Amino acid sequence: MPSWQSHVIELVVRSRVKRRILSTEDVRAIRARLGPPPLLRHALSVGLRVEPVMVGTVRAEWVGEAATPDAPVLLFLHGGGYLAGSADTHRPLAAALARRLGARALVPDYRLAPECPFPGAVEDSLAAYRYLLELGIPAERIVIAGDSAGGGLTVAGTLAARDAGLPMPRALACFSPWVDLAHAGASLDENEERCSMLRRAAVEKAATAYLAGASPHHPLASPVYAELDGLPPLLVHSSADELLRDDGVRLAARARAARVPVEFALYARVPHAWQHFERVLPEARASLDAAARFLARVTPRGPADVPSHAGSASSTLA
Repeated sequence: MPSWQSHVIELVVRSRVKRRILSTEDVRAIRARLGPPPLLRHALSVGLRVEPVMVGTVRAEWVGEAATPDAPVLLFLHGGGYLAGSADTHRPLAAALARRLGARALVPDYRLAPECPFPGAVEDSLAAYRYLLELGIPAERIVIAGDSAGGGLTVAGTLAARDAGLPMPRALACFSPWVDLAHAGASLDENEERCSMLRRAAVEKAATAYLAGASPHHPLASPVYAELDGLPPLLVHSSADELLRDDGVRLAARARAARVPVEFALYARVPHAWQHFERVLPEARASLDAAARFLARVTPRGPADVPSHAGSASSTLA
């Protein structure tokens, strides 16, 4: 049964996001208003250890502290429709998951559209993963997670790593992932009114800006169309009421068909990417707790499990 807090959060999100932010075509306004207000972000960051770092030419930050020398390392990829979001807007969420893992989190400010369209975000996520490997962190200690567009990027970046012949990370976690920029999911129509955050028109505009003429069926833009063989264990959490519900449903089904271990859950009466409300929403804490348990217990696949088509054109960067 949904919590009373979920009803309140839905009302707040519907008023602040669906009616105000995503009704504008001004990318600068979306970027300014996305995520918790600056004062709240600051309050949620008090006591956190935050260390700026450059990953090539991309700004990033380390968040939190590892509980032990051999603790997992979290690569967190923020959402925002590939148009907005940053390490700053998503620091509280990255920290909340990292804390549950006893891990440090690396959060890159990957390049955004329309200034840098596809495949810029995929290239930057792959560069961040290479950066961790070059630091000497074993792949089996690395977990990758993201929300919304960051959830899609979690899968796309890992596909790019697979096709580059890199060892696979320990596991992946996707919260409300956006993995179909061709908009084929039935939930985009079924949940148009029910979703408290997104409208189909806004999702389509974001996809157009990010793709900049690339095919929406490209497997690194829309990983639901990719060959997912050889990916590490995958957790997917989606809302039953969100516009992108079927992105998560179809991603989980495709992964299972490719013999990827999958843990999938639909949460009722929660907004898109509800994990951001970890401080006030029981369903957010439940999702993050479950993700941390999954990421901590799974065993990564070894090199022998990487498919023979790694490096083929099925999902390589163009």
